[in-house]
Amino acid sequence: MAARKQTRETRGRVTAVEGSVVEVELQGEVPHAGTTLEAGENPPTLIEVASIIGPGRVRGLILDHRQPVALGMPVRATGRPLMMPVGEGVFGRMLDMFGNPIDDLGALGDVEWKSIYPTPVPLSKRRIGEEVFRTGIKAIDLLAPVERGGKAGLFGGAGVGKTVLIMELIRNMVAAYSGASLFCGIGERSREAEELHRQMKEAEVLANAVLVFGQMNEAPGVRFRVGHSALTIAEHIRDVMNRDVLVLIDNIFRFVQAGAEVSAMLGRIPSRVGYQPTLATELAGLEERICNTASGSITSIQAVYVPADDFTDPAATHTFAHLSASIVLSRKRASQGLYPAIDPLQSASKMLTPRIVGERHYQVASAVRSVLAEYEELKDIIAMLGLEELSEDDRATVSKARRLERYLTQPFFVTSKFTGHDGRLVDLDATIDGAERILDGEFSDRPERAFYMIGGIDDLEDTDPPAQTEIQPKAAERADA
Repeated sequence: MAARKQTRETRGRVTAVEGSVVEVELQGEVPHAGTTLEAGENPPTLIEVASIIGPGRVRGLILDHRQPVALGMPVRATGRPLMMPVGEGVFGRMLDMFGNPIDDLGALGDVEWKSIYPTPVPLSKRRIGEEVFRTGIKAIDLLAPVERGGKAGLFGGAGVGKTVLIMELIRNMVAAYSGASLFCGIGERSREAEELHRQMKEAEVLANAVLVFGQMNEAPGVRFRVGHSALTIAEHIRDVMNRDVLVLIDNIFRFVQAGAEVSAMLGRIPSRVGYQPTLATELAGLEERICNTASGSITSIQAVYVPADDFTDPAATHTFAHLSASIVLSRKRASQGLYPAIDPLQSASKMLTPRIVGERHYQVASAVRSVLAEYEELKDIIAMLGLEELSEDDRATVSKARRLERYLTQPFFVTSKFTGHDGRLVDLDATIDGAERILDGEFSDRPERAFYMIGGIDDLEDTDPPAQTEIQPKAAERADA
């Protein structure tokens, strides 16, 4: 009731406008930071209070631009924070940060509205899981398994395949996943949003999914808050509907970037590499909402853009700390056509221990990494002296490594119309079996190119050796050099 009283009594006017930041003088009770103001009428422009700068004076962020904000414009305090619709009515819908449908399908059905800033789940009520979440992608399931109820990051620079990998994970997991799915687009292009919605509709998986977007052309405050809006829906599905939920986020870096823009507009002194001084706190405030409780679990897979491929960038290093699995995409592998361009030596997962994944999986994954690491050390020698100068053991290692590199490629369903390869979903046991047999040297008589863009190892055995296989090793040497 107090909040409604404040809605009627707390009014004011705009006294300064600078970009997307406004200063407001208010008469009556000063609103709390995080609550909203409405400027103008028909329809009002929404402003979020960012800081209190004096008696009766606040500074706020313009979240939408329904009409221009001008000096002297009347303002009223709502007394409530940003709200988001939750419930059965949001499934199958595409929403913006404010909960408004943007899919031209009419009004939402049965929903209730909740604050996007709920009370955090206490540590005593969080549940730790030790179950692997299988994705059907060989390189991930073998070398960097995802934790069910954990957080996995897809790290990479521009153009190495993060969004394609996210879309493939959506296609693979939403189709086979028994829980609900939520996609959060932070700073996404409108084209990508439309393509994702259309593909999920064609795959008939939209009924159990929710799409939330804060698009690239929107205000920094929208891109900064859309992640919290999406997680409000995910938490309701977990805590009230008692269902597991899969949250896919593209892209966490744009959340950090929007935070830096907001910080600069509010006049805060920048910190290392120009990022906001509150980077660690803001990122933790978003990431720590993704957790498991007795009611259900939230599993999150997040794309993380790495500026200039620099993994020491503060945005990347702060994100690493919150993840149970880090899947690193390599520009070098992408340039060689080895897709998905997952770097097997830099990618890692806390789940890859004998106690969790089993002794066989652990030993095979360790052996694959060992062979690929030895091959990496031998590449300089091969480039300078040639493959013939290596010892017999080293040549055997190179042979296995090249076959493993190509075996870890995989045709995707979402790119089949561009590549001409039908998509493959590979079971974990089949992935381990194939890698183990390559390590044992069982396929040393098969050409390297026969392992490229196949599913399980059975796909290799069903294909005839391609023509002109005798020149393939030399071609691979030149590519690797």
